[in-house]
Amino acid sequence: MPSAINRPSLTVAIIGGGIGGLCTALSLKHHCGDHLDIDVYEQAPQYKEIGAGVGIGVNAAKLLHKIGLREKVSNIAGRRTGIWITFRKFDDGSDVVTVPSVETDDVKQLPVHRAEFLDLLVDIVKEKNAARMHTNKRCRKLTEEGDEVVIDFEDGSTTKVNLVIGCDGIHSAVRAQFTTDNPEYSGRIAFRGLIPISEIEDWWGFPTYSVTWLGKNRHFLCFPISQNKTLNIVAFVAEKEENLGDLRESWTEIGKREDVFEAFKGFEEKVQKVIQLMPEQPSKWLINDRKPLDQWVYLGGKAILLGDAAHAMTPHQGAGAGQAIEDGYILGRALSDYFESSSSKGTLEAWAQLYQDVRLPRAQKVQRGSRDAVEIYQAQADIMKDLPFDECVPEIHKRVINRMKWIWTDDIDAEYDQAVKSQREAGKL
Repeated sequence: MPSAINRPSLTVAIIGGGIGGLCTALSLKHHCGDHLDIDVYEQAPQYKEIGAGVGIGVNAAKLLHKIGLREKVSNIAGRRTGIWITFRKFDDGSDVVTVPSVETDDVKQLPVHRAEFLDLLVDIVKEKNAARMHTNKRCRKLTEEGDEVVIDFEDGSTTKVNLVIGCDGIHSAVRAQFTTDNPEYSGRIAFRGLIPISEIEDWWGFPTYSVTWLGKNRHFLCFPISQNKTLNIVAFVAEKEENLGDLRESWTEIGKREDVFEAFKGFEEKVQKVIQLMPEQPSKWLINDRKPLDQWVYLGGKAILLGDAAHAMTPHQGAGAGQAIEDGYILGRALSDYFESSSSKGTLEAWAQLYQDVRLPRAQKVQRGSRDAVEIYQAQADIMKDLPFDECVPEIHKRVINRMKWIWTDDIDAEYDQAVKSQREAGKL
């Protein structure tokens, strides 16, 4: 086999120091080692997440294991008993559909506290010397200069790198360099809260703490995080845009507990008890996403979008963080193969394009599915829209029972390998 071309190392700027950005830094370090010199630029004064839960399915958990994070992430995750979520009727709590997970002894779901997870990632990046981390660095402009990209920050500073990776979320400044679209309101708002599981005397015989009560135009979700010490609550409500008032998309907006009671009037007593344990001022947030974007790679492969910057999605399948982790993992593999390639056709642009070819169709399918899911949960999808909720239950069961299986079980390493093989046979790599 021909030896690899001796390629110079690359300087890399990851714009955005959230979960996606730091998981990407760790994936790049794992796959590419010293071939990459990485800096992470976070716009906030510190690396910080809000106090809320996030689900990491087995598809993404498997990849975290592969890059060496298994034990540490498992130590902060919630634990379930072979169940993804049990969906219940809003008024009497009877079973609509209980969805088993596809866990194995080695790979479990990882529902985590966002802040705990981000703190852990920061520590691991430092421990592995995976990247230098900067704060108060808001990206303002990208300018192409030959084989490099100049990044202008709002504080007046600049830096020059070979590769920019936009991991800066739904309001991505990197994306804004190349597109003119904006986030779009999804038709739902949500109230969030955390409560100690020790305050719940009895979880009423459910096989897992992960429960969603479903009703017309609203559903009430709970799942455990922090080694089952904390219950994460997200109460979703359909709301017309003209009724939003001055509510903005922000993690810092707050609502009133009495508004949650009002929104979930008629839901069974167990839901009322959980609401009573929520903070008096739960966080209140607008759920936005973006339309699918059919290009993630720019400037001849020197600027790449990843995570919410590429495919912001609603949270209704609990798959957004997992898709960002998948992005970072596949990008790591692609850049590793760029350095190991023996073909001059395997340019940085060609391997960046391969990353897009592998990831874009899958991420966009999840993105579309996340929008569709809430219409099913809240009995608003097509034929269910005008039916009483009880008559929708069989249809909800049918559409939910296997909904997540392909997300969890598709082999993205195999998909990547097949894409490489096809591109090489076509003479493009």
